[in-house]
Amino acid sequence: MIYHVVPLDDWNTAPERPYAPASLAEDGFVHCSPDEGTTLAVVNAFYRTGPRPLLALVLDEERLTATCAWEAAAPAPPPGVAEGTLFPHVFGPIDRDAVTRVLEVRWDENGTATGLTDIG
Repeated sequence: MIYHVVPLDDWNTAPERPYAPASLAEDGFVHCSPDEGTTLAVVNAFYRTGPRPLLALVLDEERLTATCAWEAAAPAPPPGVAEGTLFPHVFGPIDRDAVTRVLEVRWDENGTATGLTDIG
C-alpha cells in the first residue's frame, strides 16, 4: 500500500473520473509516500498551510492501471525522512477503485500533523 495526500475538496471533484492532481500535469506523475510516517513528514513539510481537511488516500498498487515507479526524492527527502528513502510515483491518474482506505490528517494545536484517522 502507498499513500497520496489530497485536500478533501480536490478528492471530491469529478468523483466519476480517475483522480488527476495538478502534479500529474506539472511533474508527469502523482507524488505518493511509502508509509504513514513518511506521509506525515510530507504533510508537515509541504501542506501545513494548505486547505483542510486534508486526506491521505491508501492505494493498492496492484489496482492502479498507471505505472508506479519507486524513485529517490529530488533534491532531498523532507525533514524526518531518511536519506535514500524511495517514493512511489504514479505515472498516470489514480484509479478510484485502487483506493482501499481514506484517512484524515490529525493536527495538534501548533498546526503539526500528528496522525491519520480512518474515515472510510
